[in-house]
Amino acid sequence: MKVALDAMGGDSAPAVNIGGAIDALRYYPKLEHLYLVGVEEILQEECKRQGLDLNDPRVSIVHAPEVIGMAEPGAKTVRRKKLSSIGVAMDMVKDRRADAFVSAGNTGAAVAAATLKLRTLPGVDRAGIASAIPNEYGICHILDAGANPEAKPEHLVAYAVMGSAFARGVLGVKQPKVGLMSNGEEDEKGTTFTKETFKLLKKTPGIHFVGNVEGRDLFETELDIVLCDGFVGNIMLKTIEATAKAVSKWLKTEIKGNPLRIAGAMLAQGAFKALKEKSSYETYGGSPLLGVNGVVIIAHGSSTALAVRNAIRVSLETVEKGVNPRIQEALAAIAEQAAAEVEVG
Repeated sequence: MKVALDAMGGDSAPAVNIGGAIDALRYYPKLEHLYLVGVEEILQEECKRQGLDLNDPRVSIVHAPEVIGMAEPGAKTVRRKKLSSIGVAMDMVKDRRADAFVSAGNTGAAVAAATLKLRTLPGVDRAGIASAIPNEYGICHILDAGANPEAKPEHLVAYAVMGSAFARGVLGVKQPKVGLMSNGEEDEKGTTFTKETFKLLKKTPGIHFVGNVEGRDLFETELDIVLCDGFVGNIMLKTIEATAKAVSKWLKTEIKGNPLRIAGAMLAQGAFKALKEKSSYETYGGSPLLGVNGVVIIAHGSSTALAVRNAIRVSLETVEKGVNPRIQEALAAIAEQAAAEVEVG
């Protein structure tokens, strides 16, 4: 499998991308070729600094003279900077020169480039980002986590189908449980938007819809997919990340203030390390943009080399498990059933 990495994307690019590339080439034998897309001179210098051998037949640099900054407007900049690292890497997926795209860069630009260049799958109006968070039962994905802030009820129905296909294909969940984020678990709770979405989900075949869920259910309830629009999802995700960092900081402060606590913390180092790995975005690497005609993985803007490596891993798994064909089959089956019901009616 071949991956196009936006090597200029992210807060600490290109250093973390080259570091992640080195590890990915070392740990993932199924990675046939890794394309480092970006400003050639800068990437050559960073590869030399970190010891990445560009004579390795599994890696090469693809020159892209323009870079989209993290704060630039997504869609407008993609159109203006046609030779950006995001645009060039996405073209490689479009032209089938690469099987997947990975970027820790400007999320809006990555979503816009994927939508413009790859288009959406048949039956999908808007793509959605599926971001993983840990809970008591494993991993739960928030969908959408920021691609579509002004979603319609039918968009969330498609997210339910796509998220379920991803959970079955990549995570091996036999019957993914899907919940709808609301302000209460009762069927009648929520806004006009969530109430209409609830009704549609109830009638959608092929998904295991468990009803409305609340914020606490993200961590305490056995859920695989939690549905929301991109505005709510992005706020939830950033709030969760900020809370985790704050709690970690407070805990360290409280421990350092007492010698007995320091001794206890030393004994519990293993538990703290395991908890950090479970709760860190680095472990999960990147979030798939579901619904576009290609494999697109969006990593955190502040990704480390470990996060980039794991984002590449997620891209390989998504390609290998054939997530997009699974999504297409699921959407086609629903459309076929809906047409049959209309014909009978």
